[in-house]
Amino acid sequence: MLKLSAPLLFLALAVTARAEWKILSAESEPGLTIEHRHVVLQDGAHDQRADVDLAIFSTRSHTLRLIDNERGEMDLAQAMKRDKCFAGVNGGYFDPNFAPIGLRIDNGKVLSPLRQARLISAVLTASARGVQIVRAGEFTRRHGPRMAIQCGPFLVDVGKQVRGLDDSRSARRTFAANATNGRAALGVSSEVTLSELSEILAVPKLAGDLKIDRALNLDGGSSSAFWFARARGSAFSIPEQKTVRDFVGIVPSR
Repeated sequence: MLKLSAPLLFLALAVTARAEWKILSAESEPGLTIEHRHVVLQDGAHDQRADVDLAIFSTRSHTLRLIDNERGEMDLAQAMKRDKCFAGVNGGYFDPNFAPIGLRIDNGKVLSPLRQARLISAVLTASARGVQIVRAGEFTRRHGPRMAIQCGPFLVDVGKQVRGLDDSRSARRTFAANATNGRAALGVSSEVTLSELSEILAVPKLAGDLKIDRALNLDGGSSSAFWFARARGSAFSIPEQKTVRDFVGIVPSR
């Protein structure tokens, strides 16, 4: 009988336990001008399920807006309705004093500066060039961003999952993603680890014909929230469980 040494046995078990996320079902509904997609996936290797909701939009006709919640007076649903957003999610990290952690730009005005820190390794930005996700070191104000929010970590880069992310703590997650075909998405997942969310967002056809090029983690856990305005006037909403500092909404381009 063939016997494996301890290192080879560990490798064999690691390969066997590799996640195999597959789409069980996917439903789409139209909004006013964008799409809501609800996807149910299963990891056959671990008998685990996950739900993902995405608000998918064209960056040619839509852009992103940062909504500052400096006084903590609004929840996501109120902010989306007030600013006439088609959909949105909660934003980035904030400290115990309710101050944003990392870069924030709202309507071209810098609310808080760029910071160099491992956790907030990237910037979600919107300008005349479209919606982009760039590394913190790549960010420049040369192109006149109207909106920017620094967060992290990267979840997908060049269409592939990011290796080495935390795989020990499950929580509800919020994210932003863009593609090479002029489309982008904001989304939320059920409780998964960062590593699992990275794997999920790299699944082919997760977002229909939207092939995710880059994806960025936003503030998660009890901060996670998602809101989508349905075409007939109602809304699909997953509310946050605590007050958050800011929101990111999808609005028409000017």
